[in-house]
Amino acid sequence: MRAFGLLRQRAAADWFPAPAAVRRAASTTAERADVAGGLLAVVFGLAVIGFTFGLHILPPWHTAWMLTGTIGPDPVQYWLGYTFFKQAPWNWPPGLNPDWGLEIGSSVFYSDSIPLLAFLFKALHPLVEVPQYWGLWLFACGALQAWMAWRLVGLFTTQPVPRLAAAALFALSPTMLNRLGGHFALGAHFLLLAGLYLCLTRAAPWRRLAQWAALILCAALIHSYLLPMVAGLWACDWLARLRDGGRRLLAMEAVAAPAAGLLGLYLSGFFVLSGGFGGTWGGYGAMQLDLLAPFDPPPWGAFLPDLPGPGHMESGHSYAGLGVLLALLLGGIAYLRRPWPWLHRRWPLLLGLSLMLAVAISHRVSVGGAVIELFALPDAVLAYADALRASERFLWPFAYALLLAAIVAMLRGFGPRRAGLLLAVLALVQFADMQPGFARLERYFPAGPAVAPLRLQDPFWAEAAQRYERVRLTPTGMQATHWEEIAVYAATSGLTTDAVYLARLDPAKAAALNARIAADLAAGRLEPGSFYALGSEETLAAAHQGMDPARDLLDQFDGIWVLAPRWFGP
Repeated sequence: MRAFGLLRQRAAADWFPAPAAVRRAASTTAERADVAGGLLAVVFGLAVIGFTFGLHILPPWHTAWMLTGTIGPDPVQYWLGYTFFKQAPWNWPPGLNPDWGLEIGSSVFYSDSIPLLAFLFKALHPLVEVPQYWGLWLFACGALQAWMAWRLVGLFTTQPVPRLAAAALFALSPTMLNRLGGHFALGAHFLLLAGLYLCLTRAAPWRRLAQWAALILCAALIHSYLLPMVAGLWACDWLARLRDGGRRLLAMEAVAAPAAGLLGLYLSGFFVLSGGFGGTWGGYGAMQLDLLAPFDPPPWGAFLPDLPGPGHMESGHSYAGLGVLLALLLGGIAYLRRPWPWLHRRWPLLLGLSLMLAVAISHRVSVGGAVIELFALPDAVLAYADALRASERFLWPFAYALLLAAIVAMLRGFGPRRAGLLLAVLALVQFADMQPGFARLERYFPAGPAVAPLRLQDPFWAEAAQRYERVRLTPTGMQATHWEEIAVYAATSGLTTDAVYLARLDPAKAAALNARIAADLAAGRLEPGSFYALGSEETLAAAHQGMDPARDLLDQFDGIWVLAPRWFGP
């Protein structure tokens, strides 16, 4: 009987585990479900990128989709920056890229080549040849965007349907996909979602410091516009935690987090530029957020009417999508049904997001293209603000936070089940509305051969690559005449060149270089190891004046006038 009693106790223990064991089993099941749901969100993010851009961009040896010109000159710039960078020896700081630009060259930071990845693949270059990594990058951005959305919404519900539907809405962001359609580095919107996630969660002080420092460092090594947005979110979280005590560690964090951003900028070569930070396409306030931009569908929306806009280069980049706009409307209704006191507790985040929105709008308020200048900024302020000339982009953190707030309001006001169904329908509406944008990007990213042929096909160019170390383009500067043909030829042939297109360029250095080269050409002082592509009548005349016909070659190949010193003899 005693043995039978022990057996019954053991059986009861097996059938009715202790509460702690139950909790552990439930926790394990929940963790597995969370991982599985996160993987589904990642798959959806990958599917969005594959549908939008095609699978042909993914293989690293496929470079033609970047170089054929259908997307514009920016992808050529990214590829050139990385190609010159990986072929050159390491410098200090490691982001320096002197072989592209020579006297007016700078770094992979200013070629928008995503220094974080350029460092990685240059380090691997002796072992693994990666001609392009931007296809991998585009797919990673889609996957991480959906995964971070899954994590964010998971702070408010464990139900998988609303979390997956919300991840779909975030992945179907016209703003993100539009940036990935040309400005590849700027598509890293997952950094903003990660910043929001850190703002809405708590962790041990040292761990939170490390998380923010890593995120800010990554932003600095990806793109300069994303860095102040992520740093702004960190400042919001730091201010919120200041109320909780631990001020000594927070004081250390106030130094360490910005230092991480400065370190990333230094390593990537940001500080090598001495002038030209404002760029060449207008200053701060010239590409501001129009207040109708989130509702203005072209070139992405199919259903809403076209609205007037400012017509600057950023126009059409901030449309939210009909599904998102309806989510905001339903979120407002749900909030009225069941409000919650979150404004008081989240005031630092609301303050920071409002300030970034104000930066996006700028001091020149635009409504339907009509601009009202509220006040004039001092020249000393504009000198720095001009570096953020495309201020419309600072809408992004506010827009994502607003969408998240609407989703949370729907979860509270309608319940997770109904909210999940509504969000799934809204994701379908968003997808249907975005068809014009998908069709546009399909034209930009056509499938074709893996490698594009060089535009310069005359036999002269192959022979010149054997004879010379560098090719000069004169006059040079930002997208000077023949810059792309010469730069791609130089990168492919292992030459250095001053034919450039960079995000920022020091105009004083370019002017001084052009003046020196023109004077040298006219005087016959030709640089050993260099030949010259002549992009203007003035430089052609100078070459005629200074050349020695018995020694130097002056001729036209593939539509480009060339001066090749000592072609016929020493």
